[in-house]
Parts: sequence; structure tokens; C-alpha cells
Amino acid sequence: MTYREPPENRTVAPRSEFLGRASFVLILMIALICGAVATGRLWEAGVADDRDLAAHRHRVTATTTGPAEDPPATTRYDTKAYSLAPATWEQPAHVRRSGTVHVPPRTPRGQEVTVWLDDEGRPVRQPGDTADRALAAFSGGVTATGVVGLVGAGVLVLVRRTAEGRRYAAWEREWERVEPVWSGRDHRGTGAGTDHD
Repeated sequence: MTYREPPENRTVAPRSEFLGRASFVLILMIALICGAVATGRLWEAGVADDRDLAAHRHRVTATTTGPAEDPPATTRYDTKAYSLAPATWEQPAHVRRSGTVHVPPRTPRGQEVTVWLDDEGRPVRQPGDTADRALAAFSGGVTATGVVGLVGAGVLVLVRRTAEGRRYAAWEREWERVEPVWSGRDHRGTGAGTDHD
């Protein structure tokens, strides 16, 4: 006797494979959409922040009183190199101030440079530019895409393992039901072939 797998079991695996692939594509699409939304929101937030900062930033011309320090550093997004140098400037008019400002690398003493000051006349970073905002928004979007994708993939793996466990358990129960018939064990000890008077 040959054991035949129930028809419903034969269709489970292909169907589960199709659902698994469809779920993966859906998770990928959701992750990409979340990344795009995050990128847009971060861009808008960056524009608003820089607009607010620009309202309290004042550009003035300063004169360095010493050479730029080495080695040069970089901005928060590593887009432009800069050094630090002592300088003097007037802010407000006819009020002389001094401090350490950001200057291009290898700036000599006595060089005029543009610096940004806050409302109190202290040196601050200049308002962000388009490249900085774009890089920050893109990085945030990529992070959001990765997080959503990883969480979705983890949930998908958990669901698939649970479904496979149930399917294997169903096959095991089916095998326990048909195995005695298939192997002939249910005919043993029945007294077949004995004579009864």
C-alpha cells in the first residue's frame, strides 16, 4: 500500500511560498514609503530650523589675529573642512569684540573672513545649507527604511515559522493515522489465518 499525501497538504507549500514572497514585497514597499515620508519630514524640519536660526544669525567681517590651527576639522556632516583661528570684529557697530572663529584651513594672520554671530555677538555656526539638509534628511530616511524593513522581516519570519510548525504538526497527526494501515501494523495480532471451530 502506498501512502498518498492528502491533496490539501500538497497545495499548502506552494501557497505559503507565494504568500511569503508577496508579504516580503509588501514589507519592502512599506519600508520604502516610510523612508520617503521620513526624508520629506526631516527636510521640512531642517528648512524650518535653519529659517529660525537665520533670523538670529548675523554675518559680519572679522580679521584674524593669528594663523589657523592645524589639523583642520570638519562640519557635522563632513562636507566642508575648517580650522579655528583667533579674530576680532565689531558687533554692534563700533563695539570691538574678539574670540575664536571658524576659518578655512591655512588662513594666515590678518586675513578678513566672514563669521556668523548670534544676537549677543557670539560666534556661532552658519545656518545650514542645502547639502547639509539633504544629507541629514537622506540619512534619516535610510535609517527609517532599514528599521521598518528589519522589523517587518522579523515579524514575517516569526509568522512563517509558526505556520510551518502547525503544518508539520498536522502532517504528523495525519501520518499517525495512516501509518498503521500503510505499514500493516493494524493486522498484527488479529488472529488472521487461525481456525475456529
